Amino acid sequence: MARIKQIVLTIIILTLLTSCDFISNTYKCKNTTKEFVESLIKEDYNKCIDLMAMDHEMAKNANIDTMKMGFANFRQLIVKNWGKELNFSLMKSEKKFSTIETDNTPANTTLVLVEFKNDKDFGVLQVLFDDKSKKIINIKALDVRAPIPSVTIFWLFGLVAICVPIFNIYVIRQISRSDLNKKWLKYLAVIFLNVPSITYAAVNGLSFNLLNFQFLLGVSFGYMGYLYTYWTVGIPLGGIYWIWKLRQRKGEVIETELLTDQNVENELIIDNEKPALE
Repeated sequence: MARIKQIVLTIIILTLLTSCDFISNTYKCKNTTKEFVESLIKEDYNKCIDLMAMDHEMAKNANIDTMKMGFANFRQLIVKNWGKELNFSLMKSEKKFSTIETDNTPANTTLVLVEFKNDKDFGVLQVLFDDKSKKIINIKALDVRAPIPSVTIFWLFGLVAICVPIFNIYVIRQISRSDLNKKWLKYLAVIFLNVPSITYAAVNGLSFNLLNFQFLLGVSFGYMGYLYTYWTVGIPLGGIYWIWKLRQRKGEVIETELLTDQNVENELIIDNEKPALE
């Protein structure tokens, strides 16, 4: 048993260390992307070349002059649509352990999405990094250009959304205090049966999904750049059903108790009306 605990503890420590290293590398990728775009805007294409993974197999046959022409076209796209004063923020990253041929993504790379914006609009950069050199293999702007949305309605919707898990937790507590059999099945119904769902996204607004289950007590949340900022809340059908059943059960118990009390009172009245024996 002690050996098993030691193995589990070792696995947990290694997982935490690996996760911390991945997070650290991800933020380095974001900073490298920022440095690349700022150099691009300044037309310092030699610096851009230095930030590219030129030793990677995907870039071995690359022509420097052709790359600089591509940088010039890329710069024109960025400056024309977003200007020269930009802010950058990390959206998400994904580690690639094996080759994905359909996406032309090699193994031992990290795919990073970086949001960039001016005072009015935002866009998204998709950047592929070589894990060995920590340099850029490929960078492109996704087909995203949208006004910076207000997040006020987003947070107001969030206040409504968190009412669902609070309600589900309340129902679970009521089930635990009841005399129902197989309570664990009722718990699962409350936790998982949250459907259909309503989503409010900062960019796209409200949407309705008929068969979208929300398994985390009825709500999910994303806050990764404007494009992936959303609340999704499921209608708590499981919680509503079991709170109704508990209320119905409680009503039946109260009705039974009232009938019992009434029967006892009737018996006492009958006994009192019997003539006393001489």
